[in-house]
Amino acid sequence: MKKFWKWLLVVLAVLLVVDLGAGMYFFHVAEVRGTKSFIKNDGKITKNDPLRTQKLWYQRVKKEKWTMKSASGNLKLEAYYIPAAHPTNKTVILAHGFLQNKDGEGAPAAMFHDLGYNVLAPDDRAHGNSEGKLIGYGWLDRRDYIKWMNKLLREKGEHQKLVMYGVSMGGATTMMISGEPDVPHQVKAYIEDCGYTSVEDEITYQAKSMYHLPKWPLVPTVSLISKVRAGYSYGEASAMKQLAKNHQPMMFIHGGKDDFVPTKMIDQLYAATKGPKEKYVVKDAGHAKAMQTDYQQYRDRVKQFLEKNV
Repeated sequence: MKKFWKWLLVVLAVLLVVDLGAGMYFFHVAEVRGTKSFIKNDGKITKNDPLRTQKLWYQRVKKEKWTMKSASGNLKLEAYYIPAAHPTNKTVILAHGFLQNKDGEGAPAAMFHDLGYNVLAPDDRAHGNSEGKLIGYGWLDRRDYIKWMNKLLREKGEHQKLVMYGVSMGGATTMMISGEPDVPHQVKAYIEDCGYTSVEDEITYQAKSMYHLPKWPLVPTVSLISKVRAGYSYGEASAMKQLAKNHQPMMFIHGGKDDFVPTKMIDQLYAATKGPKEKYVVKDAGHAKAMQTDYQQYRDRVKQFLEKNV
């Protein structure tokens, strides 16, 4: 009997070491700054890109470079500010996706600028020219964006009407911001495009989709490592929980053929918010492709939402 327990303890110890080793590896893949094989973004604008005009405009337009310190960790963050063509008190804040940065925000920046808005496009911590080694998946970033909002109000006046917009991780960031108690009252509306319900749900989905791994024990282990290293667990980083505290207008957008952040998540998110809401699913769009799949309709739907709520 003693021999059995001895071998059992050895097996459990080996499994624990393997689990921790795998957890550290996948934590590095998920959260440590750097290039990832599963994300391709060369930044090139092709001749057949449906959003070529918008992206080229963004390359040429004059941008102000803004900087500030992060809400925590004292990291230097950077952003572009583009004033509207005509003076206005309406400003949109753009949140980019995982491993993206402000240089890739040409299409939404051009769209909102065309709609008469000033544009602020920050680099999240651990992205672009902003400092940081660990990716916040929107949860850490939500506090940084509120600080950007307050900087905007100081720089441009408290009479502003602010709109928060984000795609993918930026969409989740947008929703996570919406539940914070100290969001400036000048934020009048939110627009999220293909954001996830929670970091836990998205990491669990990707573990199965990309690596054919079950949630247990890997995802809880990586989440625990994240709590120790980055300061947040995957379960607490929840757009769903934040939406339950939101009472401002929210527009939900998703691609009907999204297999990276599953399309079904939009229904859960739509049901969770407490404020006025709209849902727009672009039938043939993949992940983060809704705007380029049907730019004109996308722009028109966003414009209508803004006219009603801002």
